[in-house]
Amino acid sequence: MAVMARNGIVNLGVASATSRSVGCVAQIATSSSSSSVADDDEVKEKKKKADAYFASDSRPILLFDGVCNMCNGGVNFVLDNDPVGRLRFAALQSGAGRALLLRSGRAPDDISSLVLVEKDRSYIKSEGVLRTAQYLQSLFPPIASIALLFPLFFRDFVYESIADNRYSVFGQTNVIREHPLRNTIITVKSSACLLVKSTILSHCFRFPKLHFHLLF
Repeated sequence: MAVMARNGIVNLGVASATSRSVGCVAQIATSSSSSSVADDDEVKEKKKKADAYFASDSRPILLFDGVCNMCNGGVNFVLDNDPVGRLRFAALQSGAGRALLLRSGRAPDDISSLVLVEKDRSYIKSEGVLRTAQYLQSLFPPIASIALLFPLFFRDFVYESIADNRYSVFGQTNVIREHPLRNTIITVKSSACLLVKSTILSHCFRFPKLHFHLLF
């Protein structure tokens, strides 16, 4: 009986421990579930914020690596060839950039590729570059249309070969390309910024000959 009692106690102890263990598992699962719900709410909030950027302005937004020298040079090139302001810009690392990445189905900290975000779709890598070129003036749209005829795997191979070595070849800056001006829409001008109140948070970059609209 004693053995049985001891076995019983052991069994009860094991059962009790198991019960406690199950309780812990349930508690952890509940905690994990709560965390997951919170994460889902945060993602939904960011996507809602990203959608707001297209509420009153349907122009595409080009997301670029804000600390990459080559990428910043690319933004300057696009600005030089988009005098009518058909495109908007945001650094991938900015609040707007992270929200728009989520809206595009990408991780909010993924800076491996530029992203061209349109109202109903997004483009990455070589597709993003060539679709961006189609918004520019001069001969860039027809050239981009021809380049799009090449196989995607080939175009992306070329893009990735350059993107993966952009820091080592072109260097990077420690400061994300931003400016503290907010609550404004910046119209491209040759001599001055035209500031117009807006519900969209923005930044203005000032260059000797150019000013442009950049999302927060």
